[in-house]
Amino acid sequence: MNQEKIGKFIASCRKKKNITQQELAEKLGVSDRTIGNWENGRNMPDLALFKPLCQELDITLNDLMSGEKVKHNEYQEKLEENILNTIDYTNKKIENRNSVIGLIFVVFGVLISISAVAIFPSESSWGSIYSIFGAIVSLIGISRFTKRLTHGKRLLCNFGYFFLFVFILMTIDYIGVLNIHQAPRFSLNKVSGDHVIYYDTLFYDVVRCNVNEEDEFFKVMKNQKYDPDNIDVFCK
Repeated sequence: MNQEKIGKFIASCRKKKNITQQELAEKLGVSDRTIGNWENGRNMPDLALFKPLCQELDITLNDLMSGEKVKHNEYQEKLEENILNTIDYTNKKIENRNSVIGLIFVVFGVLISISAVAIFPSESSWGSIYSIFGAIVSLIGISRFTKRLTHGKRLLCNFGYFFLFVFILMTIDYIGVLNIHQAPRFSLNKVSGDHVIYYDTLFYDVVRCNVNEEDEFFKVMKNQKYDPDNIDVFCK
């Protein structure tokens, strides 16, 4: 579909009808700037406007999609070609719309996760809840980009992205535990004792010793078996 050729054809037909861009725009319910974009080949009319546009310019849909007056002996050939072009054009518009919507979801999801980490203290469960929620929102966006893939590849890409997103969140959390000495956000279990809190996470454990005292400190260890009634032993 040659947008530039179609745009010039629209402009030519409009001028032959002695209609200004403003007048045509008012009849179609769009702005004169939209008409200008059509005629300059920057955009194409929406499919819903094809018929009223043709009626205003006294041309056929076949003429419009061809960007010229179609000769009688070429009508059927051009019609078949234009049908295929229209289908292709519609599919591309849907893909572009999906890409824009997908990008919005991805960015919005990332912002939710970043905000959750920045706003909520590490001890609050809301930080981890909103972080995972952001990952899910972002995943919805990614699923828009992978619609054209086969079912298997799409599942692989979507789950791969989600697990990578969560892994990055956990890595950031781990860096915070090591460098800022904060409690892990993504702990599977938390056991409290006398001035001791034990955080059991998926990949490592954290012991917070002398809680709320001047000599408070954190110990990061590999996953270990522990006795919930005797977690004080890890601070000795």
